[in-house]
Amino acid sequence: MGWIGEAMESIRSLRIRQVASQAISLGMIVTSALIIWKALICITGSESPVVVVLSESMEPGFQRGDILFLRMSKEPIRAGEIVVFNVDGRPIPIVHRVHEQSDNGEVDVLTKGDNNKLDDRILYAPGQLWLQQHHIMGRAVGFLPYAGWVTIIMTEKPIFKVC
Repeated sequence: MGWIGEAMESIRSLRIRQVASQAISLGMIVTSALIIWKALICITGSESPVVVVLSESMEPGFQRGDILFLRMSKEPIRAGEIVVFNVDGRPIPIVHRVHEQSDNGEVDVLTKGDNNKLDDRILYAPGQLWLQQHHIMGRAVGFLPYAGWVTIIMTEKPIFKVC
């Protein structure tokens, strides 16, 4: 019975090593992803350098599920540019085109989805008529078609939600 006990102990120690090795590998993957994300934030100047288009409001230019790459620069935002912005009181950023600039000397802009009939003032906070610079998260500088569907499915399908 001695050699069986030694064999079992050997198997247990092997499993512990495998589990530890897998845990360390997973930790390195997560750490690498966070480092890459932080590096992208520094390089692009945007608090969220990658976003997923969640609605059909920008069709035909961007489809639901497209991934947009953002960059924030000090250059003034101009009409026609596609921007991602946050609205006070809304947790999810919005991807729309700058429709109009204000004439008040500020960097205030009015946005509109390409597939929408009206501008976005209805989406803004009550009483807000323009977006200011602090609302803008970044400008779209590139996109990857349909690659964001994994994110959409994981957030919309109840089977993937964790309580």
